[in-house]
Amino acid sequence: MFSTAAMKIRKTLLSGIVLILAFTQCTQNQAPLPASPVSPEPRRFFAGDSFWNQPIGDNPEIDPNSDKWISMLEQEPTGEHFGTVFRKWTIPVYEVDEVTEYVHVKKHRLSEQELIEWIAGKDYYGHGPEFNPVPIPEGARPDPENDSHFAVVDWKRMVAWDAWGLQQLEDGSWQSKTGMFYRLDGPGVFDGAQLGYVDGESVHFHGPSRAAGVPVIAGLVRYDEVMAGEIRHKLSCATRFAAKQTFVYPASWTDGYVEGGIPEGAVIQLNPVLDLNQFNLTPEEKVIARALQEYGMVIVDIAQGQPLYVEGLWGHPDKSWDGKLTEWEDDRGINSIPFKHYRVLKVKDPAYRGDLRTSRPEFRREWLPHMDLDETDARY
Repeated sequence: MFSTAAMKIRKTLLSGIVLILAFTQCTQNQAPLPASPVSPEPRRFFAGDSFWNQPIGDNPEIDPNSDKWISMLEQEPTGEHFGTVFRKWTIPVYEVDEVTEYVHVKKHRLSEQELIEWIAGKDYYGHGPEFNPVPIPEGARPDPENDSHFAVVDWKRMVAWDAWGLQQLEDGSWQSKTGMFYRLDGPGVFDGAQLGYVDGESVHFHGPSRAAGVPVIAGLVRYDEVMAGEIRHKLSCATRFAAKQTFVYPASWTDGYVEGGIPEGAVIQLNPVLDLNQFNLTPEEKVIARALQEYGMVIVDIAQGQPLYVEGLWGHPDKSWDGKLTEWEDDRGINSIPFKHYRVLKVKDPAYRGDLRTSRPEFRREWLPHMDLDETDARY
């Protein structure tokens, strides 16, 4: 026979058990609580040991011509420094998967003017091996300027496609001037001999969409990595002062036209001990500047200026660079960092061949209006 105290303890225990069972039944009938969101580290293009993903390290060897080349950059006729381009003249990147529609992209036939301008004796630009078919998401748009660059990546299959001069025709079909297909877990470097480059010709007749013969996504500043606060790869840039028929790895070609200029493929580094707080940079621009110090930037093309390539977001309405990056405002952004704070790393094993189209005197007069050029050296 239980005592009064024991009876009270027993009733209390039974009540607790009933409450526990009721709570358990209730929670079983409810949807599970969502897990706390986890922000994965943004994925890098290409293999971990790729040239593009290697930091410069301490005490790199500086090229003996570095001061000369930086002085050349300081002759930029616009007065601008390196600056980020993200509204146009850059690369949009779209992610695709097995449900994305694949289309056949036709080749672009050269116009009469293009036949005069380009040195090749060919009617079409080139598509690289296995380029077609290409997955193009509905509503995807290339760069709005006439370069019309475009890239899609399939992370599940670890492959990518890129193109220059991509456009949708009135009948709904697609065509492009160039096109390449490659692995996202590969080196991010093309083999010019394998693609059949011809000395004097543009690389665009053989597939690559960058004049330096590198993937267009190589070195691109991505939105997600900037928002995550760290870029873990080299960046890509262009210059008005790329060397004529001289390039270095990872470039596989060049369209440079300046005698004694900076070879395409060369790495330019922002002084790693430079105090970035002295410049008018947004937090996002500081992320880019730190990458310029740790990884540097690779010259991949020529331009009428010195652009640093940032992902174009016009096909991604949920993302925006507004308020985060500036272009060439005099006292703001990456452009506020003078050329004197940069240096060119040691150029090793240069190759002496490439596109001669840009060596035409009329081209050089247009692109280098401030320089006294000897037109007798322009072979074409």
